Amino acid sequence: MSVKKKLKTSAMIASIAAEGQPTTAAPFGHALVEAAQGNERIVGMTADLGKYTDLHVFAQQFPDRYYQMGMAEQLLMSAGAGMAREGFVPFVTTYSVFASRRAYDFICMAIAEERLNVKIVSALPGLTTGYGPSHQATEDIAIFRGMPNLTIIDPCDALDIEQATPAIADFDGPVYMRLLRGKVPRVLDRFDDYQFEIGKAKRLMSGGDALIIASGLMTMRAIEAADELAKQGVKVSVLHCPTIKPLDNATIIEEVRRHAGKPVFVAENHTVVGGLGEAVAGVLIREQVMANFHQIGLPDEFLDAGALPTLHDRYGISTREVVRKVEGVLAA
Repeated sequence: MSVKKKLKTSAMIASIAAEGQPTTAAPFGHALVEAAQGNERIVGMTADLGKYTDLHVFAQQFPDRYYQMGMAEQLLMSAGAGMAREGFVPFVTTYSVFASRRAYDFICMAIAEERLNVKIVSALPGLTTGYGPSHQATEDIAIFRGMPNLTIIDPCDALDIEQATPAIADFDGPVYMRLLRGKVPRVLDRFDDYQFEIGKAKRLMSGGDALIIASGLMTMRAIEAADELAKQGVKVSVLHCPTIKPLDNATIIEEVRRHAGKPVFVAENHTVVGGLGEAVAGVLIREQVMANFHQIGLPDEFLDAGALPTLHDRYGISTREVVRKVEGVLAA
């Protein structure tokens, strides 16, 4: 009797890359090693999650500059603050849920209030794990957007991470960066002139029928959706906003005005409460810019556990669902 071999998958470290899509393994870990080779002040610190935040790559190269703090996220943030006070540039890694929920007050009082040069790099942002509410950081941006002095970065792909890592290392001040880890898709390579810059949004695609403003993995979805819609003759612009705070208000306003009367969508791997969508809406309201405004994001609820493709379809952040949302608005 033959025994069928079971295929094993992990909801914790599942890749968001589509089958056959180009990827890079551990882009953050390798980019941090490269940055640290030219800056001996960079140190790596984690709360028992070196392997799962790709910091193990740094640890292998610089074992004397790597600090394993155990399962103690509050201690991790306080120690990172102490390192920064001594002139180091600490990159502290954990999961987004633990940074935003468990260590919030320590980040606020020990790091942000003092404007200390700590880089908080956190894996499993939004809906990038199927392990359910205990590990799905669907509200981390909402939590951190209200914290003064904190820069918030939400990179799209491996290229974005490779460019953002040295940029935040050179930046003077506290940073929170959402991390896509493991085998990370490469989607921005097709845009030859793309260059990550803190505080800058970048137009990736131009079209006159609609505008999608996006960050993080939803920029990948927006690009894929624009490609699919183009096959139907629908031309969609895509504006990538890798910096959530400070937001590039001027570019956002310029792009919305350029699409006057056309649908404007904000797509984010985050709850529709308190994230990029509401940040963009606030800018438009304050500047009295009229827009046919729509949000694409996660619902204001605790999400289910399960396989990522199923969950992305269920909660409206798959490419198919983005296409469906744009088509529905254009047809209305």
